[in-house]
Amino acid sequence: MRKTLCIGALLFSVSLSLTVNADRAAAQGPAGAGASAAAQDSHSMNPIKWIKKDSNNSTNAPGSRSDAEKKLTPSLQAQGVLAANATATDACSPFTVLEGCLAALHASHNLGVDFNCLRAEVTGVHTSADMSGCKTADGEKTLDLSKAIHQLKPDANAKQATKDAERQAKDDLKAIAG
Repeated sequence: MRKTLCIGALLFSVSLSLTVNADRAAAQGPAGAGASAAAQDSHSMNPIKWIKKDSNNSTNAPGSRSDAEKKLTPSLQAQGVLAANATATDACSPFTVLEGCLAALHASHNLGVDFNCLRAEVTGVHTSADMSGCKTADGEKTLDLSKAIHQLKPDANAKQATKDAERQAKDDLKAIAG
């Protein structure tokens, strides 16, 4: 009786071990030839990938950003933020985020700082525009808007100027959204 009980317990342990290991192997995904194709067909276990990104409302989606820049140009020119012969597309091309460009444009206009200098400080991109009057920091390091404002106009309240410019940029984007 004792021998039968031990053998039963041993068989139960082995079957449990095989079941657990099989589940672990399945959770790791396929292996061997064709594994990458099979892995692409299965649903992702990463919860971040379960959320669909809504590119229709994003002004940074490839098609919509250029549309937003075209809509913004007349308004920015009317406010005096952009020169009459300039476009938001040209001014914002080095920026990865349109809102950041708009904030820099507003900060430049509000403080009387050369936009080309401010853009170069924030993006690290030096365009063919005249940069001779810029007080640029050494190196190619980019600065956030507040630090760039402080670099170019030390007597300004850079934090408040940044807040104001960011609010104006958000207002511009809301105005074109409808």
